[in-house]
Amino acid sequence: MIKFKIILNILGKLLVGESFFLFISLLVSLIYQGNDTTAFLKAGLVTFTVGIFSYLLSRGVQKDLGKREGYIIVSLVWVVFSIFGCLPYLFSGAIPSVTDAFFETMSGFTTTGSSILNNIEELPHGILFWRSLTQWMGGMGIIVMFLAILPTLGIGGRELFVAEVPGPTPDKLTPRIKETARNLWGLYMLFTAVETILLYAGGMSFFDAINHSLTTMATGGYSTKQASVGFYTSPYIQYTIIFFMFVAGTNFTLSYGMITGRFTKVFKDEEFRFYTLVVLFFAFIITLGLIAAGNVTGEQAFRDALFTVVSIITTTGYATADYLLWSPFLGMLIFVLFFVGGSAGSTGGGVKVVRILLLFKNSFYELKRLVHPNAVIPIRYNSKVVDQRTVTNILAFFVFYILIFMLSAVLMSFWTPDIYSSFSAVATTLGNVGPGFGEIGPMENFHHLPDLAKWFLAFLMMLGRLELFTVLVLFSPSFWKH
Repeated sequence: MIKFKIILNILGKLLVGESFFLFISLLVSLIYQGNDTTAFLKAGLVTFTVGIFSYLLSRGVQKDLGKREGYIIVSLVWVVFSIFGCLPYLFSGAIPSVTDAFFETMSGFTTTGSSILNNIEELPHGILFWRSLTQWMGGMGIIVMFLAILPTLGIGGRELFVAEVPGPTPDKLTPRIKETARNLWGLYMLFTAVETILLYAGGMSFFDAINHSLTTMATGGYSTKQASVGFYTSPYIQYTIIFFMFVAGTNFTLSYGMITGRFTKVFKDEEFRFYTLVVLFFAFIITLGLIAAGNVTGEQAFRDALFTVVSIITTTGYATADYLLWSPFLGMLIFVLFFVGGSAGSTGGGVKVVRILLLFKNSFYELKRLVHPNAVIPIRYNSKVVDQRTVTNILAFFVFYILIFMLSAVLMSFWTPDIYSSFSAVATTLGNVGPGFGEIGPMENFHHLPDLAKWFLAFLMMLGRLELFTVLVLFSPSFWKH
């Protein structure tokens, strides 16, 4: 039997935690004397009250958390956090529509970066900071965050960690889940702080620097400027953001190894090498294409190409150039990157590099098995044999991903003016990328879509962020059987 009191208890504690971050945004609003102070006060009090009430209703419940409760809690958290997270937008009037406010918030927490806003620079500082903070909170995972930095809430359980951090290679830094969460978030905060300092040194205001650092490390892509990072023409700023986007798209276990001096492990890692090779290959081809077309020349061509490739493959979604103005060939290369994503164990979305790599290996080895039917040819990853269950899981994930993509694109065609826009809308939200093609390109947004389309795309954002199975399992009749 599913223990709903445990679910209510943990959700209540998590909402208390969310109110803590709403009050941080309230402080930012007070510092900058914005007109959104009352909105954050109301949102924080409402969230805290509901959280405390939920906790008191389920007080004294046993904490034996099972797999099913773990999947339900993780899925509900992203919905519940988005519902309460959109209150500042509604109370302040920054986004008066419930649909738009929920879409913007879900896009934030899932680090998708798709937006409905056309007046970003006119928004109060508190709202802009909260918008960035939602991405930073969701980047490493909401559950993982509370396991790490708010341990006094008493939230624990391997099942929650596994459900929120799915993937074919669930590396852990330490045997203890809470210690792993603390190490991950410690590294996450360190990178965020370093990037903030470097961007501030490069000429950004401190407010803009910290906001861009929050959304870079989360691979979210929300900017305090309507023109995104393209607002800053400084090569120093753009290369700094490129570096940290690349780091955020790398497995944080490897980054931890790099900092602790285990350099050989990093460079021997097959996924990291493949990830780096894909970035350099696509950046090189697109650079040549830009120069050949006469769009830009020299270093500018390389910077635009590298920035766009890293931004899309890591699913950050920042923009310095409008790739819709590039040739169709270069546009197709960008579209292909929508389906790659970052590394496993990173804050990036998408299919993940390691899955692509193992799919290639499995296909290549299958050809060998056809030629040598009696040979035993195991798939190896980082010199270790990959068990058949993992390979089956990856194949199932890929089939589900493509199936959901195709069916969703057909459905979206009812709400978009062309196939180009419907396909890219689904690809960018399911992959948590942000910008798309057609009417939702890097210099446009999603504001013109019907409300029903926005609710559907918000669901795809959550589905993609939790890598399909965590959400899809809830729709299985056997999941709910006694």
